[in-house]
Amino acid sequence: MLPQRVARLRRLALIGLAGALAVAMSACASERGSGGGANDTFVFGAAGAPKNFDPIFNDDGESFRPARQMFDTLVTYKPGTTQLEGALATAWSPSTDGKTWTFTLRQGVKFHDGTPFNAAAVCFNFDRWYNMKGAAAQSQMIYYGDVFEGFAKNEGDATGTPVYKSCEAKDDYTAVLNLNKAKGAFPDAFGLTSLSISSPDALKKYNADNVTQSGDSFTYPEYANQHPTGTGPYKFDSYDKTNKTVTLVRNDDYWGEKAKTAKLIFKIIEDENARKQELAAGTIDGYDFPSPADYASLKDAGNQVLIRPAFNILYLGINQKNNPKLADVRVRKAIEYAINKDQLAKNKLPTGAYAQTQFLPNNVPGYTDAVEKHSYDPNQAKALLAQAGATGLTLNFYVPTEVTRPYMPNPVDIGGAVADDLKAVGINVNIVQEPWNGGYKDDVQKAGKQDLHLLGWTGDYADAGNFVGTFFGRQKAEFGFNNPAIFSALSTADAQVTPEAKKAAYEQAGVVISQYVPAVPLTSSPPAIVVKNNIHNLIPTPLTDERFYTVTKG
Repeated sequence: MLPQRVARLRRLALIGLAGALAVAMSACASERGSGGGANDTFVFGAAGAPKNFDPIFNDDGESFRPARQMFDTLVTYKPGTTQLEGALATAWSPSTDGKTWTFTLRQGVKFHDGTPFNAAAVCFNFDRWYNMKGAAAQSQMIYYGDVFEGFAKNEGDATGTPVYKSCEAKDDYTAVLNLNKAKGAFPDAFGLTSLSISSPDALKKYNADNVTQSGDSFTYPEYANQHPTGTGPYKFDSYDKTNKTVTLVRNDDYWGEKAKTAKLIFKIIEDENARKQELAAGTIDGYDFPSPADYASLKDAGNQVLIRPAFNILYLGINQKNNPKLADVRVRKAIEYAINKDQLAKNKLPTGAYAQTQFLPNNVPGYTDAVEKHSYDPNQAKALLAQAGATGLTLNFYVPTEVTRPYMPNPVDIGGAVADDLKAVGINVNIVQEPWNGGYKDDVQKAGKQDLHLLGWTGDYADAGNFVGTFFGRQKAEFGFNNPAIFSALSTADAQVTPEAKKAAYEQAGVVISQYVPAVPLTSSPPAIVVKNNIHNLIPTPLTDERFYTVTKG
């Protein structure tokens, strides 16, 4: 037993220490609540500006990145994988014929505006998409058009019969989706960021459907620009276009695991080298798609370079509309024969990149060695051009700037390498550079101004239709061709319900596509994401759809 005086002194010391700790903890708690501490704000260097914040009107990663933090989908993907798990739905099941999907919804969820999430809200969103009016709005619903194939009234690019039929709210927490036909993309496609669920009240209040077009430019409504309202772990705070920052704040009423940081800031830095410099200066905590040449120096500087599996495609698009020579399959094959894909993968893409023979990563069912291959052969390219009367062909080659994509770390360098290969077989190449969100995507995908272009795709889920169906499932201005055999083969594959039948059908479709050469598959590559050493619990995913609510800093 301690002497009485010593014990008393120790008790006083402990009381003093406890008081000091209480003051310190109170200060820390206050700082956490206000988001004022350095460790309470995660700043991520974005490679480009978001087009807007309404998921349904987007199809690019830099727009989806903030949206994924603010919105939830019915189903989602287990972090770090392509495996499905529940999100706003806790269970889902199809009818025997695949034409009806029943969702059991999560209870106790609220939108950021305080309104309840329920089956009526789910049906409101699906009905909104299906009944969207105007060619301008429909043309910006790329994912919806690819998955659901049409609208109540087709006014834009979509020409097909709609997959969607109706939605019924059986009770507050049971939503039943009725389709006109079975769709092999489901249930995985229900996890698409574009199909995120928004607050019906906010959609109505802020005139969410009012998309207008003037020439090649689109204007989006107040909802998309200033009031995106989902159920996600972060809420929209502001978009400072002058300082190029998007600020989100923690949603303390989130139904799931609460975000570990009070603020999440996306700082838009288009130049990859500038992102690297800001990381070194400590003004950002991480960024996506570092240049493969910088991996070693980034690690040497004490950063974490996290490598994702390859789950993407880089392709050289061919638009047959503007130059009649490109409608000749011999010319399209010559273009593929001209490109040294192995050298491109080795010199311009990350370690682990590989040359492609088809429009699927080799880890997706439907990939097959049976495709018709056009491996690097400059002499064969010259011979085919001569046979087609296309010697001395001149082509406009569109290349994006102010962007870094998972499949395309440096578009200008990659475009230059491809152009050099084409010039070597006698094709004259006029390179046209345009900013990614400053005209490039609309000129290429909507107006079809180009002859050739660079573009690619990171898979949203592990289904072949998400790749080849997205590219070639219907007529598109991007490629300018109409081939019923390809459309039919892909439609047949997409209607298969069993994995075995679906795999076989997509393999057959892949062969048909390889013989027609609607575009040239170039490479697949494993992109990286880099963060400072004091960043923890960031889970890289092959889908490049990282959710930042798990991230801690300190």
